[in-house]
Amino acid sequence: MSTERAPRFAPRPTQGGDPRTTVAVITRDRCASLLRTLDALAALPERPPVIVVDNSRHDTTLRAVRDHPAVSRLLRPAANTGALGRNLAVRHARTPYVAFSDDDSWWEPGSLSRAADLLDGHPRLGLLAARTLVGDAAAEDPLNEILAASPLPPEPDLPGRPVLGFLACACVVRREAFLGAGGFHPLLFFGGEETLLAYDLAAQGWGVAYEPTLRARHHPEDHGRTGRSFLVRRNHVLTSCLRRPWPVALRAGADLVLAAAAGRPGARRALRETLARFPATLARRRPLPPHVEHAARILDGQAAGHPDGEAAP
Repeated sequence: MSTERAPRFAPRPTQGGDPRTTVAVITRDRCASLLRTLDALAALPERPPVIVVDNSRHDTTLRAVRDHPAVSRLLRPAANTGALGRNLAVRHARTPYVAFSDDDSWWEPGSLSRAADLLDGHPRLGLLAARTLVGDAAAEDPLNEILAASPLPPEPDLPGRPVLGFLACACVVRREAFLGAGGFHPLLFFGGEETLLAYDLAAQGWGVAYEPTLRARHHPEDHGRTGRSFLVRRNHVLTSCLRRPWPVALRAGADLVLAAAAGRPGARRALRETLARFPATLARRRPLPPHVEHAARILDGQAAGHPDGEAAP
């Protein structure tokens, strides 16, 4: 799937830091934003090793970051891997936990150590979703409220609120759990890919929890959400077909057909790409176990009110 075309960077010393967590950053042709993220990660007291996955086709990123003090390794796939670049980074990580950042997001000081403490103390915990603060004003991402209001009942062996969704650039995973669940799914590529991973972690018995004391900063470009709305729509239908009962999947597909007929932005493209991926989706279909499907049904009403953003809980 990928080849590493750039030299490894010398591992960063971890003296005075916290050696438990690697930060994985995926990027594509956004050097200025990436450098801001790396500067923020380099300033963290945890001094995490940082693996950068460069999805671009030229050497601009390599030239920009080759001497950056935060970077311990730069991976350069042969083609754009989208969200699957995170899978590549986790496979190369050598720490028990991996935090994700995009090239426009980073972690606040102390959050990675706090996350590692929680993962140390809760052996069934597979993923921690953090509170996301947006822009220079540190505005609350709308997903924070949705995750905090998760109607799933508390679980005594998990911290925070049990959820079945998260924002990919604001979560920390247990490496063992992530790899065992298969990471981000290749059929989705990018856009709303979080829900399927949450389902697969829960199906294997791992807990997924929202913990608002963990804080990630996100500085997205203005067009970021609008530009990928069709990907989110497509992947919502594909996720339903891969894991949910057929009546749920058919409703999701029907909603997309109606949106395409009404000329909603990106809906026709989403429908075309959904149909193109449908045979592969059927071949990989694996319905959720009953207890996870029950949790998903509890969350369906809440998810319906959040159709075009990141994954609902």
